Amino acid sequence: MLTVKPLPAFQDNYIWVMEQDNSGSVVVVDPGEAQPVIDYLERTGARLDAILITHHHKDHTGGLAELKKRYAPRVIGPDNPDIAGIDDTVGEGDRFRLMGRHFEVMATPGHTLDHISFLSSGTPSLLFCADILFCGGCGRLFEGTPEQMHQALTRFSELDDDTLVFGAHEYTLSNLKFAQAAEPDNSARDALLDECQKARALDRPTLPSTIGRERLINPFMRAHLESVQRGVSEQGESHDALATFATLRAWKDRF
Repeated sequence: MLTVKPLPAFQDNYIWVMEQDNSGSVVVVDPGEAQPVIDYLERTGARLDAILITHHHKDHTGGLAELKKRYAPRVIGPDNPDIAGIDDTVGEGDRFRLMGRHFEVMATPGHTLDHISFLSSGTPSLLFCADILFCGGCGRLFEGTPEQMHQALTRFSELDDDTLVFGAHEYTLSNLKFAQAAEPDNSARDALLDECQKARALDRPTLPSTIGRERLINPFMRAHLESVQRGVSEQGESHDALATFATLRAWKDRF
């Protein structure tokens, strides 16, 4: 059985660790710093077999060089020469096998142009989407366009409801408070906010989320709905899903 655990890093990053029962090996996703991974390996005696990288930002790659030098894992990531240490470059539609599971690569530009996400099919499926989809929100547009980010989220919305969503940041509370402004009348979102506030008070992660949950509470995945379009109408254009999404993203940037 595969388990996935979060290693907190920096102020609000999560480095995700995949571990297969009794195998003694782990895979980590986006090690922005090496020490949390080193501490985990020393504490558990596990072996680092592979690292998955989603994009070039330092809070996702900063620990890569040290971990590769120390443990020599296989590194899989986007085709970006600015990321030193990738062994296997992958892009849209590529497939590989790790930890006894099949993974498919999705090109998901928007946050950055090189951003990819990793989807592992199974029961449930696992989506490692880094800075594209968060619980209740989505990533900033540093290099990409609203069209690209909206397209990525639209693709995600077509996945099975029980797909687990492993975003890379603990932004849930701030995202849900923005979602209250964007779509005031959403009881599922309000119930989740209460649940997540209790979890954070106990220093527990609010992730992973699920695709089904995000379709219910995340305004960025609900931009096609009248309830969201009505909520953002005073902020700018909201006559269709893309315009609403672009208005939402600009509003969130200054919220």
